[in-house]
Amino acid sequence: MSDTPFGFGLPPEEPEDGDEGKKKPSEGDKGAGAPGNPFGFGGLPGGMGGADNPFAAMFGSLNPNDLGAAFQQLGQMLSYEGGPVNWDMAKQIARQTVAQGTSDGTKDSSVGPAERAAVEEAVRLADLWLDGVTSLPSGAHSAVAWSRAEWVEATLPAWQQLVDPVAERVGAAMGDVLPEEMQAMAGPLLGMMRSMGGAMFGQQIGQAVGVLAGEVVGSTDIGLPLGPAGKAALLPLNMEAFGKDLGVPKDEVRLYLALREAAHQRLFAHVPWLRSHLFGAVEGYARGIKVDTTKLEDAVSGLDPSNPEQLQEALQQGMFQPEDTAEQKAALARLETALALVEGWVDAVVHEAAKSRLTSAAALRETLRRRRASGGPAEQTFATLIGLELRPRRLRDASRLWASLTDARGVDGRDDLWQHPDMLPTASDLDDPDGFVHREHLDFSELDKMLGEAAGNQDRPEGPQRDDEDDTDK
Repeated sequence: MSDTPFGFGLPPEEPEDGDEGKKKPSEGDKGAGAPGNPFGFGGLPGGMGGADNPFAAMFGSLNPNDLGAAFQQLGQMLSYEGGPVNWDMAKQIARQTVAQGTSDGTKDSSVGPAERAAVEEAVRLADLWLDGVTSLPSGAHSAVAWSRAEWVEATLPAWQQLVDPVAERVGAAMGDVLPEEMQAMAGPLLGMMRSMGGAMFGQQIGQAVGVLAGEVVGSTDIGLPLGPAGKAALLPLNMEAFGKDLGVPKDEVRLYLALREAAHQRLFAHVPWLRSHLFGAVEGYARGIKVDTTKLEDAVSGLDPSNPEQLQEALQQGMFQPEDTAEQKAALARLETALALVEGWVDAVVHEAAKSRLTSAAALRETLRRRRASGGPAEQTFATLIGLELRPRRLRDASRLWASLTDARGVDGRDDLWQHPDMLPTASDLDDPDGFVHREHLDFSELDKMLGEAAGNQDRPEGPQRDDEDDTDK
């Protein structure tokens, strides 16, 4: 069996004599891994790769030993009856992408005891340093060192929560483009389309997650809590690659990245509404997605049931576009501002903790700022799917605002703003940080306390009136 996901495309190593009758690929053919053809659908050996041959669109250039397995996997793909994304497929592709290694030839490897101990010690020291620069207590109950494959396994549930609402809308639209009188007759076709749609989304997300696993250094790289709660996670292999050309000692790189991971963990652990606020903004944005039925109708009208590549191309070219409505703009602005505030707070507190202790703190800070601003495979894939970029566009503005708040109100006054989402700066506040810093803010903790007491008094049964209360009215 070839190492290519699902056996599509060329095997990694061909026999020296090859297949004499094999058709030579032309410049127009798309092999496995081509940008427009991630499944690697191509031509079959033995002159079977013509455009009129439906199998050529399904299996690529397989040797005969692979055909049985390929048919079995295609049957499993078409018989999928789960949710809008085939997450089993996504997991398989992500794991196989990880196994293939990164572009620089680095292969995944298990984490050894020495690396695990180094990560645990770095997180422990990072938490100790953060105690002096934030009022939020430690949020990491444990520290773990992950391989790339372990990162994939641990973060897939979060990716599912992010992507499913989008895929659900697209899947529903597939059944709405046909006239009612045709929908009954097209039942099997629609079922096949939904299965293929789930497979296509699974393939795209799996590939993106697999590539991202070769770059991330922890569980919070994109500003969202992707890993299990309370578990600070770092990837030693990727941390080494990150610091390779920086000219910074490995211990300093590890400790700085541990500071960022531990700071994210504090925020997500002790701001209970933050996770739902971020994921809710993503879901709110996804709910407003409008499917471009014109493109979808064109795709459906010319769909060859034996040629799933047509649906793949339609998905990649963008069958749906987000509505340009006030609600959509508000959801996008809410998410971008929230991401900027999270990343800006982490940037500010980590710099405060590291600047007097690590000689390379400033250089590492700038490197990570640029890394976040440029985005990575996950952000780009999500942007391709729904036009949503998970990047904190105003990270520098937010970091300056949090630093100004620290100077004006102290650590406690700054961190108290996380008590309630309505207390946080808005996008307009990032334009006028001085105005926000010196503005009076409501203390929502006292307001919540008063509302709780009022609710408790209403629930308490009324007792007999005391004599002294009668006397006061006389």
